[in-house]
Amino acid sequence: MSKLGIALDLGTSGFRGQAIDLEEKKVLGTAITARHPLPGANVIDHLNFAIDAGSGVAHHLMMTAINQLLRLLPVGRRSDIKRLAVCGNPIQLSLFEDIEIRDLAYAGENKRRLLGIVSPDRSSKEYRGGDRFPGLEIPADCLVLIPPAVKHEIGADALAMLVLSGILDRKEVCLATDYGTNAEIALKAGDKIITGSCAAGPALEGQHINRGMLAAPGAVADLRPEGKAHRCLVLDESMALGEGELVDIASGAVLGKGQLKAKGITGTGVAATIARGFAAKLINLPRIETADTYLHLANDIRFGEEDLAEAGKAIGAIRAGYLTLAAEAGIELEEIRVAYMAGASGTYVDARKAMQIGMVPPRVKEIYQVGNTSLTMSRALVQEPGRLKELEKIAQELRASHCMFATSKIFEKAYLLELSYWTEGLPWEQYHKLSKMYHLPELPPVELTACHVTKVDRDITEVGSAGVAVLEKVGREVCLAVFGCIACGRCVEKCPETALSLTDDDRLALRMDRCNGTACCRCEHECPEKVFHLADFWSHVLGSKNNGQPRS
Repeated sequence: MSKLGIALDLGTSGFRGQAIDLEEKKVLGTAITARHPLPGANVIDHLNFAIDAGSGVAHHLMMTAINQLLRLLPVGRRSDIKRLAVCGNPIQLSLFEDIEIRDLAYAGENKRRLLGIVSPDRSSKEYRGGDRFPGLEIPADCLVLIPPAVKHEIGADALAMLVLSGILDRKEVCLATDYGTNAEIALKAGDKIITGSCAAGPALEGQHINRGMLAAPGAVADLRPEGKAHRCLVLDESMALGEGELVDIASGAVLGKGQLKAKGITGTGVAATIARGFAAKLINLPRIETADTYLHLANDIRFGEEDLAEAGKAIGAIRAGYLTLAAEAGIELEEIRVAYMAGASGTYVDARKAMQIGMVPPRVKEIYQVGNTSLTMSRALVQEPGRLKELEKIAQELRASHCMFATSKIFEKAYLLELSYWTEGLPWEQYHKLSKMYHLPELPPVELTACHVTKVDRDITEVGSAGVAVLEKVGREVCLAVFGCIACGRCVEKCPETALSLTDDDRLALRMDRCNGTACCRCEHECPEKVFHLADFWSHVLGSKNNGQPRS
């Protein structure tokens, strides 16, 4: 009888899972979702959805998506699954456990006290699957392992980044960033560690971008200059980079064939496109100065000004984040000597291009790309569950503080400048004048002299002999006959993510994984009869408007 383990990374843009042979300690296969099962484009949207719809609805949608992943993995018999480890940020793990999340929604202690909110235990956990997670398709005796948070704001994913990156062992001033929809940033200065997380938006994960996609086979992940043209580098079936078409990014002319066909563009391809657009003087913020206002990539993929603005918001949030942490630590940016880049975007992005557009501090001397530390941590726990106690000890001893960017006046000013720069074309000279007036750390010119070390050649270091399976339709689709609906289709037409469709019998079908949630609501606004309400669909996920309370 085989003994299998499952490692899960619950990211804000999507989930990743791996099946592991526990006897031979090898990865058998990998499965990833194309998007997150909950409505919304970032972690704040997910939090709002869970509060509005009920944590039971959010938990059910997550369990549905995880079960879908399990069915894609080379597991064989479910009874062979002996251990499952899960890593992610505090919101994702709280929704997975179906425990209190409102303490993560409100920054003020007085507000939480007024509402009677008590923060749940977010230390390391060991459960038996069948008892604690009856909706999960795992054996009743399966051991479920959840790593600890340092504080309720500093989650297991941030702890994984700190431990696995090597930042805790360095004496220099270091910055570690897990690039993604919810960017986790940690600054180590002396024995002080300050962390922060910002809802950077999904652009650096390849979402909310024309032809955008998560890092998966077929995604344009980088651009390589070849003369006056650019070679598009595309992820292959093993998640390694291969050659796509050679193109003129200004005109779209194909100048050379590629070995791989591009299906879309991922976040690192977005960063590379912007960097090369600047270098070729085709971008003059907020404009793209080509004949059709697009930059052209392989296989007719186009990058437009709306994409540029969306990506700029994400890049700007990250730069505002490390400016804020530097200010909180009382240091200048020039003092940050080492940078660690984690996550899919942090792995596949060209580090020099990342520095050029502001994703990395401008004067670092060493850059390390370390892969998906969250999934790596889950895999390590599945293979060696005893490491959970080690992580708990590190979490308890770690001297770390968390900066709430949502309430930080420093972050507010820094991000306002970034928005003005990326979306309004604020001149760089004026940016510096206003930055000085706001008493922000100075942004010196970029020096591309850093020693660059790639510790992994892909964000998922081992994909297994079965390769990577991609789940395109994630979670649930809810079909509903809306009382009073005249089937005009305006809600369907106006949905920016094609989440809605009309069925043959004039019911409306909503794909939860495509819906942008309450941050959008264009469907509701467009309904001429005012009978369309997103909440009606959410309440039908469990077949009842009473979705239950979270477990304590």
